[in-house]
Amino acid sequence: MKTKIFCDSADYKTIKFFNNKSIVDGFTTNPSLMRLSGAKNYKDYSLKILKVCKKKPISFEVFADKPEEILKQAYKINNWGRNVYVKIPVVNSKGIFMGPAIKQLSSQGIKLNITAVYSLEQAKKTFKCLDKKTKSIISIFAGRMADKGKDPLPIFKKSISMVKKYKNIEILWASTREAYNFTQAKQIGCNIITMPPKIIYQINSFGKSSSQLTLETVKGFLADSKKSNFKI
Repeated sequence: MKTKIFCDSADYKTIKFFNNKSIVDGFTTNPSLMRLSGAKNYKDYSLKILKVCKKKPISFEVFADKPEEILKQAYKINNWGRNVYVKIPVVNSKGIFMGPAIKQLSSQGIKLNITAVYSLEQAKKTFKCLDKKTKSIISIFAGRMADKGKDPLPIFKKSISMVKKYKNIEILWASTREAYNFTQAKQIGCNIITMPPKIIYQINSFGKSSSQLTLETVKGFLADSKKSNFKI
């Protein structure tokens, strides 16, 4: 099974560039990335992106906190394009599970990306709420778990096993920290991994020999020492 690569960015130029590259199968955004990209009007900026990304799946996240407002935003975002996944946090800022909203939207055929999942329990609860006929993504934050000293692999393996029989539900490796995470995701059969542009570029160096890597590193040291005019 192929592990699809998504680009985790809301930068217009980046999305436009990678939309034409076969290495990237889709895109993920969030309010923080939208702010970083300089977006002033959420809808207008999203629609601008959709003009260059018309077919590959792309996730746009709700930013409301109350369940009823989350639903309103979700319906609006869903209408932006056929390739749009509505991204919803598994809980709101009060820690309330968004199960009812997830169930309602999924049952109506709205494609969802449930984000900020950190535990197998959250993944299981989300899975139960999803309509198995509707395309859905469960995004598990591997990097942030690892940052806190927690091994994310057991959660991924069990979550992947849980959805294996359902072709419309996919597990996504989120919060990617390094290129090797792509290898890990492939090894465990993860459906999707989303990563920042710099890591996508790093994947292009896969397959280089140890000798090549050593030579490139030493040449880099030499070039920097010459530029600095170091002397002893």
